[in-house]
Amino acid sequence: MNLGGEPGTTPPMATLGWQPQPRQPQALAMVAEVLRTGDDWLIVTHERPDGDAIGSALAMAHILEALGKRWRFAVEQPLPPRFAYLPLHAKAYTACLPVDRTFTRVVAVDCADEQRFAALAGYIAEGAQLVNVDHHSTNPHYGVAAYVDVQAAATCELVYHLARYLNVPLTSGLAMSLYTGILTDTGGFALPNTTRDVHLIAAELLNCGVNPYDVAEPALESRTWAQMRLIQMALTTLSVSADGRYAVLYVTEGMLEGAGCTDDDTQVLVNFPRSIDTVEVGVLFRELGGGQVKVSLRSKRRVDVARIAQRFGGGGHVRAAACVLSRPLPEAMDEVVAAIEQALAEG
Repeated sequence: MNLGGEPGTTPPMATLGWQPQPRQPQALAMVAEVLRTGDDWLIVTHERPDGDAIGSALAMAHILEALGKRWRFAVEQPLPPRFAYLPLHAKAYTACLPVDRTFTRVVAVDCADEQRFAALAGYIAEGAQLVNVDHHSTNPHYGVAAYVDVQAAATCELVYHLARYLNVPLTSGLAMSLYTGILTDTGGFALPNTTRDVHLIAAELLNCGVNPYDVAEPALESRTWAQMRLIQMALTTLSVSADGRYAVLYVTEGMLEGAGCTDDDTQVLVNFPRSIDTVEVGVLFRELGGGQVKVSLRSKRRVDVARIAQRFGGGGHVRAAACVLSRPLPEAMDEVVAAIEQALAEG
């Protein structure tokens, strides 16, 4: 079939007639209707938000604003400064401020369960109408309306479909927020969740005024000197199993303090263990204080790390998951390593 263009060339997207095809159309329609008919929304996302959490929350703010709705975006702590290029970044309302009111309508983005935004409970009225937009496989479809698609590369992919369904214009600010989430949750379009549709959506967002490097440089590439000091310290703890199939890295509270870093800065470390050529599973342990340890798991092709995280009360994706253990760092490392070894033996 000749779709246009010179023989042997790839036809342009418009000639191909590509249109977004959301996989959960009924769920999408239900969430869109609740957002369209309600007003005065509280937007929440998970603790220690990453690019997809922040991008999808701010994109949701753009959508609600375009619909003429009132909204507030509440977060547990101030947003990481590396995302300050996003137009609505400064409008995040942190939970350290006095709770001046509660909301009866809440939209949660990128939250696998309600515990992920438990720190914001003071803003949520009892019996509040809760809308759930997410792509984690462990999501139980909580809320009065849930648009959950575990095949989506990022929650921002789902928010993009919401914008299209609601006929919201893809302004440069909205497009930049959506592109941020898709770029970061696909690891710069390098992870296995990067599909043809992901690239086509990204191409549309670029058409709306997004400059790729203006997002990639701060979101993925830029490092502060403090972060470089933390990398230097943490890499001295890197160890690889005898068979080379998993690698472990850890960060103590003392290391964070010595480098002048916060917990958010540890994100620069999470992919180092997995990047070793023979390694299938990489894991970063970091002390959170109060006897707790955050565990970030990453895998390449064969191990479902979400199942490992679930054993310890966490969750996430097949190739990226996390959990928090309430025990000393050495004990947490021993338990999680044992689970990794079991998963590798089974897989």
